[in-house]
Amino acid sequence: MSKRYRDEDDVRVNNSRQFGASNKARPRTKDRPDYSAAQTGRIIEVDRGRVKCLITGSQSLSQSGEPLVVNAMKARELGKKSVVVGDLVSVVGDLSGTEGTLARVVTVLDRKNSLTRTIDDHVNDERVIVANVDQMGIVIASANPEPREGFVDRALVVAFDQGIKPIIIMTKQDLADGTDFLSTYKDLEITLFKIDKSSDLTQLSKTLADKTTVLLGHSGVGKSTLVNKLLGNERRATGDVNDVTGRGRHTSSSAIALALPHSGWIIDTPGVRSFGVAHVEPTRVISAFAEFSEAVQHCPKNCSHNEESCALNNWPDLSPQNLARLASLRRVLSTKQ
Repeated sequence: MSKRYRDEDDVRVNNSRQFGASNKARPRTKDRPDYSAAQTGRIIEVDRGRVKCLITGSQSLSQSGEPLVVNAMKARELGKKSVVVGDLVSVVGDLSGTEGTLARVVTVLDRKNSLTRTIDDHVNDERVIVANVDQMGIVIASANPEPREGFVDRALVVAFDQGIKPIIIMTKQDLADGTDFLSTYKDLEITLFKIDKSSDLTQLSKTLADKTTVLLGHSGVGKSTLVNKLLGNERRATGDVNDVTGRGRHTSSSAIALALPHSGWIIDTPGVRSFGVAHVEPTRVISAFAEFSEAVQHCPKNCSHNEESCALNNWPDLSPQNLARLASLRRVLSTKQ
């Protein structure tokens, strides 16, 4: 049997794919959507493809005079993981906030900072947790579960890198003292709090006032309990620590921003099991400390600041106090190695 070669007349053309169902060419347009009437909002909750957005533009109050919160979906072109709690966004559509209505997030505005972690220290697998925060409350327990220096150090690396003020909040002080653990960070001049369920939170509330603070910690350390006490109501579910594994169970499934009673916002996040910092450059971390800024300019390229050739080793203008801070900072940086 001879082999038959097809010529151009044998080729079948799928007109429906090429020209559309009506077999007419779909005209292209240079027109772009008009978002001039978009309002600015802040994302306070993300649940799969839907978000809750606090309107901060000219239409920032509902008909009852309360802050206007609208439900919205993300524009497809933004991508699946493009919006996180704390983001400032442009919103269009139905901004009435009426139940059953749905607006649309069309733009994510530039972030001043972001809390990002890498998964198992793989630099190419970054996950943004929240954005545009002023403070990071690193929540640890004095016991049950035991505090871990590695976790605190990694959280501090991200805070210093992003210009976020770190605060360490130790819960369950009724179970153990915790002073020795906290003394590790005294030279870094970090604000420290030791609390339990019966503590007066007046001073902590003052520190949180007028700020957006994200709480970060392992499951079971008491983040949600702390949030409920700060808010004065039971907004977040709480859970216990497993007696066998020493780990808490997740009671928060997603990050959520909650308004504090007088002023400020608190962002509760799910308990973290791993917090990689492979994406952070050591130079960016140490540059957050003004007393070292001149010295690091003389460091070799790609200096880790934990090597013999580091200019900080022999810099004449470092005081004994700064040398102590440098030693603490180097220990924090060593968590990246």
